[in-house]
Amino acid sequence: MIKFENVSKTYADGTTAVDTLNFTINKGEFFVLIGPSGCGKTTTLKLINRLIRLTEGTIFIDEKRISDYDIHQLRWNIGYVLQQIALFPHMSIEENIAIVPEMRMWDESKIKNRVTELLEMVGLDPDTYRHRKPNELSGGEQQRVGVVRALAADPAIILMDEPFSALDPISREKLQDDMISLQKRINKTIVFVTHDMKEAIKLADRICLMDQGKIVQLGTPRDIVQNPCNDFVQDFIGASQTAEAAFSLEKSLLPVNENQPVPEDTIHLEATLAEVIEKLTKAEEIGVYRENQFIGKVNRQVILEYLSTSSKKGGEQHV
Repeated sequence: MIKFENVSKTYADGTTAVDTLNFTINKGEFFVLIGPSGCGKTTTLKLINRLIRLTEGTIFIDEKRISDYDIHQLRWNIGYVLQQIALFPHMSIEENIAIVPEMRMWDESKIKNRVTELLEMVGLDPDTYRHRKPNELSGGEQQRVGVVRALAADPAIILMDEPFSALDPISREKLQDDMISLQKRINKTIVFVTHDMKEAIKLADRICLMDQGKIVQLGTPRDIVQNPCNDFVQDFIGASQTAEAAFSLEKSLLPVNENQPVPEDTIHLEATLAEVIEKLTKAEEIGVYRENQFIGKVNRQVILEYLSTSSKKGGEQHV
């Protein structure tokens, strides 16, 4: 589907952002590019839709050089989702989603039906959201619109550049789950950039871990976690697991008295951080049990504070 042959990108000041990349992304694959800041992952992504011009080598899409495509036709067939969301604030949600179909001269009724279909696909009621402006939506809702806008003209390829990194961890977890469900339905070729190994492991069919413009290891999540090829990969995996390993639900408990009702959603004291976050994507707070005794509760704010603190500590340790 997408093939890199000896692809490099060197800037005028001599900086090599991407260095002799060779790999193939298969049709329908969820392919994740990951690595530390400045490793070349976003540059690699932008080479695909010619937002950045390569210096050496060739990129093929369906066995045709990307340089042989008309630039507008190439980009119309490649959806693009940014970290910044980038919805047009003066336009309604429907108008935002309809931009590319309108450029492609779709019939008005076809566009309206497509907007309805896409909003339903990501759990946003069309009658409720169609005429709203972006500032009337939460960050997670805006990013859902950003995703379906990229799907509006039914492109074969979706590029996603750290699309969830600006969201809080609970919203991010929910959107990751939504993305997994959505991909099962649409079966697009998705190239996804992230710096979060946990996110990569959760979403990817294959992961391409980069450093200094080169591929360090490329394989399935299982391959990379179970068989890291060197210390850099091992350290990168380990850094992403710090918050999970250090988590204690007991230390995060909010006290309760006998008269307080037990929250509708509950979890066991031995639950992992991932299990707690999963529960909190659906509820503001959850009750915590030790064996059969209700001993406390935890809410989104407590977990967000824990994640923020552990992230800062992890960053200090990694520097």
